[in-house]
Amino acid sequence: MRFKKKGKLAPCFIRPFEILDHVGAVAYRLALPTALAGIHNVFHISMLKKYTPDESHIVSWEQIELTDNASYTDEPIRILDHKEHVLRTKTIPLVKVLWTYHGKEEVTWEREAEVRKMCPHLFSDTPQGVA
Repeated sequence: MRFKKKGKLAPCFIRPFEILDHVGAVAYRLALPTALAGIHNVFHISMLKKYTPDESHIVSWEQIELTDNASYTDEPIRILDHKEHVLRTKTIPLVKVLWTYHGKEEVTWEREAEVRKMCPHLFSDTPQGVA
C-alpha cells in the first residue's frame, strides 16, 4: 500500500506540511521531510486538505516505517467488535479491526476468515475473537 489505496497521500492525510510555493494554477510544492524523499513534492489542490488544528487528526510520520518505495504495511492491532452479515443464502462473519497507524475513527469491518489467517494471535484471547 502506498499511503492507502490511491496515489500519493490521498485519501490518508499524514500531517500538515508547509506549502513552499505555487506551481501553476492548481498545484502546490510542499516541504516534505527526508523520510518521504521518495515521494514527489508537487501536489494537485484536490489532494490537499485545509488544516484545522486538532491533534487527533495527525498521524506521526516518525513512527511509520517506510520501505524503499515509500510504502508501509498496516497490520491489525485489535479486534473491537464482531457481527454477522446475512445474505440470502449465507452468513458472513465480520470483525471490526483497529489498524496500526490509524485511530479509532478509521476502524474497518473485515472478513473474519481473512483477519484470522493474517493474525491468528488476535483470536486466541477470547472465544468469539472480540477483544
